Amino acid sequence: MTTTLEPQLVSLDAIRAAAAVLDGVAVRTPLLSAADVVPEGRVWVKPEMLQRGGAFKLRGAYTFMSALDPAQRARGVVAPSSGNHAQAVALAARLYGVPATVVMPTTVSAAKRAGAERLGARVELAGTTTDDRMRRAQEIVDESGGVLVPPYDHPTIVAGQGTAGLEIVDDLPTVRMVLVPIGGGGLSAGVATAVKLLSPDTRVIGVEPSVAPKLSRARAAGRPVHIGANRGLADGLLAVQVGDVPFAHHQRYVDDVVQVDDAALPRAMRALLDRLKLVCEPSGAITIAALMEGLVRPASDGDTVAVLSGGNIEWPGLVALLGDQPGA
Repeated sequence: MTTTLEPQLVSLDAIRAAAAVLDGVAVRTPLLSAADVVPEGRVWVKPEMLQRGGAFKLRGAYTFMSALDPAQRARGVVAPSSGNHAQAVALAARLYGVPATVVMPTTVSAAKRAGAERLGARVELAGTTTDDRMRRAQEIVDESGGVLVPPYDHPTIVAGQGTAGLEIVDDLPTVRMVLVPIGGGGLSAGVATAVKLLSPDTRVIGVEPSVAPKLSRARAAGRPVHIGANRGLADGLLAVQVGDVPFAHHQRYVDDVVQVDDAALPRAMRALLDRLKLVCEPSGAITIAALMEGLVRPASDGDTVAVLSGGNIEWPGLVALLGDQPGA
């Protein structure tokens, strides 16, 4: 008889240790009032597009690489990524002075590929799904002896991403609701863990694209479910399955999950650009879209924070998505 062990949950001490590692490396992104975008309640955004690399991913990637010994890092690092993780790993590798190879989809945006290359990574393209990228990344690891830096399914990655939640509660003790995007689940797991351990009464809402309802399916099944390949605007949230480690944290700490249609994302992006002067990619805007569409009502007994996970979108893509959207 085979016994499946549940992943061990990340502790608050582990998240605080990650914050110490990131001190002076990652940007402590501010909380900005979103009253001009969501007038109901007291709503704030945490703009992770202001993070180094243009998204939250440096938090996890640098924390993971800091835990490697120098001999491991010297062999080089390899990362499968739809885009933002690749740039974070490339940046962390540059900071440590080690080589990085990133495996990105054939459909990767020009901005995300150029960002990884600008930061010194060697880019390979493989298929269109997370499975395709992971297979090729593992092949490169086997061939080169490098170290795989997982995009989300690892406790050290979860701890690093959780530093964003640590900052939210520290900067806004009156927070009573946090909305966080759901991709493979590292950010949502980390933020939910930090928030719930520091402020148990605060609700944490996961937000995922309706074309890729990974967490919704997993919660219904009681385990991560492979949903197959999908296409959509929120390219950073199209993993085919939520990770095992993140899902264990979701089950403990995420109160609810909602799904947002692609049509709502350009409207949210335009509102963020016009009213808050923030350039947000579709994946990052999904939390504000959930509020703007009325899928989630802001907390009535305190403050609400929407995590904007990133802003890596090139000018032609921004114009193409927002050109026909009404302005402020």
